Amino acid sequence: MIKYCDLKKINSAYGAELQEAMLRAIGSGWYILGSETRFFEEQFAEYCGSRHCIGTGNGLDALTIILLAYRENGAVKEGDEVIVPANTYIATILAIMHAGLKPVLCEPSPKRYCIDPNRIEALITERTKAIMPVHLYGQACDMAQISTIARKHSLLVIEDAAQAHGAIYNGKRTGNLGDAAAFSFYPGKNLGALGDGGAITTNDTQLADTARAIANYGSQKKYVNKYIGLNSRLDEIQAAALAVKLKHLDRENARRREIARLYIEGISNPLIKLPQIADYSSHAFHIFAIMSAEREMLQEHLRASGIETLIHYPIPPHKQEALKSFAHLSLPITEQIHREELSLPCNPSMSNADAKQVIAAINSFKGGIIN
Repeated sequence: MIKYCDLKKINSAYGAELQEAMLRAIGSGWYILGSETRFFEEQFAEYCGSRHCIGTGNGLDALTIILLAYRENGAVKEGDEVIVPANTYIATILAIMHAGLKPVLCEPSPKRYCIDPNRIEALITERTKAIMPVHLYGQACDMAQISTIARKHSLLVIEDAAQAHGAIYNGKRTGNLGDAAAFSFYPGKNLGALGDGGAITTNDTQLADTARAIANYGSQKKYVNKYIGLNSRLDEIQAAALAVKLKHLDRENARRREIARLYIEGISNPLIKLPQIADYSSHAFHIFAIMSAEREMLQEHLRASGIETLIHYPIPPHKQEALKSFAHLSLPITEQIHREELSLPCNPSMSNADAKQVIAAINSFKGGIIN
């Protein structure tokens, strides 16, 4: 069986380094807000090209804290609107709602699946205060066009980079393409922890200071609470592991791109729609997403061929029970993507032979027939 993502195999490549880092963190006797976290924050900020990095408990918290910090700093207020792609993972929308703001759902590009900049301006109202582009599947959004719109209307740009560690847009890495960015270090991410974790990156010192305080009970000084904060801190053990894995991220992303290249060059089945890569983007391929009108049959065909796949995501956010107030919206592009998307294995633990097995199985799919 070719696993979709073999975390044991991926992490075992750095077993000795990870064990050394774990033992160092354990032996320090300091497990929250210590030197391991500070070191990783410095390294990840430098990697992204940003001035600041604040570790958080997870990616959802990172997004939420950015918005709460902007509220505390007066840039947004309760009930203000944030334009967000309709086909994102629900966490993006939950963060907006947790911060007391209103998500406004925008259809994506049918070619690249990121938010369609050409649809944004029609959604802007006097309550709009931010655009939250999501670098979905690991491909950077068209940030030049989004930034132009944001400047024209005096809007914040907040990147959801949870799937785009190391993705590049016109020579700059995600995490440094807007006013602030949020990352998730969920274990299956391109830069994955050995548990949960997240981070905020920004060049805005005021935002960074407020966000760091909110993540620590609203406190900038121990036992002095300035804000109504959260408890969302990247712990020392996860920070130590992430610092190890960050050193290998570019090489792992290059391997993902090589697997993706084999897929794009080798898959010729007319029943399959392959991802399109923008010429401005160096895709991180967190997810290699294909589209098929016969997704369930294709997935079963691949399963019978010894290939594990996933669906990202079977139900669009506006059709989730949790967001039933959005159920009336007509979002045909989003709904088609959620109906047809299938994620192929695409990770650094795969061999070329694995990729060729996937290609052969897909090309043998006849449609309507499970072989």
